[in-house]
Amino acid sequence: MTSNTSSGPEARREELAANLAEVRERIAAACAAAGRDTGDVTLVAVTKTFPASDVRLLAGLGLAQVAENRDQEAAPKASECADLDLTWHFVGQLQTNKVRSVASYAGVVQSVDRARLVRALSQAAVAEGRVLRCLVQVSLDEKEGRGGAAPSDVPALADQIAAAEGLELGGVMAVAPLGEEPRPAFERLARVLNEVRLSHPAATIMSAGMSGDLEPAIACGATHVRVGTALLGGRSAIVR
Repeated sequence: MTSNTSSGPEARREELAANLAEVRERIAAACAAAGRDTGDVTLVAVTKTFPASDVRLLAGLGLAQVAENRDQEAAPKASECADLDLTWHFVGQLQTNKVRSVASYAGVVQSVDRARLVRALSQAAVAEGRVLRCLVQVSLDEKEGRGGAAPSDVPALADQIAAAEGLELGGVMAVAPLGEEPRPAFERLARVLNEVRLSHPAATIMSAGMSGDLEPAIACGATHVRVGTALLGGRSAIVR
């Protein structure tokens, strides 16, 4: 599956529509296998490195949830698409000096992994007059440099988010460890979420699963899957 943005907007729209149909079929099949309702799983399009024109095409195809992982790319893209009814998810590692910018357009920050970031997000949300839904990013492999809180630290971090002005605790997010079978990792994430929900029953989001592993994520209870390559094609430096 490759991107074909140079062949014109109509061809690109057809490509994205076909990819979207295929991803939705995969989600439906995974839900059926897990005995879950398809409506319980939200598809979030990860549009990093792809242009705002692709975001517009996806919106026209019915996708309203869009994710980015770099503020330098996300901020101008969100501005260009401000007329669309979209929810922007920030999914990358977030530095505190970027928080004010992210708080101006993101509706969901999925990568909250430390107390300092909670405080910065709270201040920025209040300053912007917005409420940000936050997910605790959980590290499922301490050897990787992807960010994330240790599972043992998640309940306390969840408490801090829930108590912070301008923030709403949504649940948890994680990326499966590289080179490992993803299902055991997603099962660990589900257990972490269950522990969080003992104190915060409304924190129901489990964001897990991407293009290559959305099926085991759904089998383990994922409510949100973050899909890029399967929707948009191979990554390339389209946005600079």
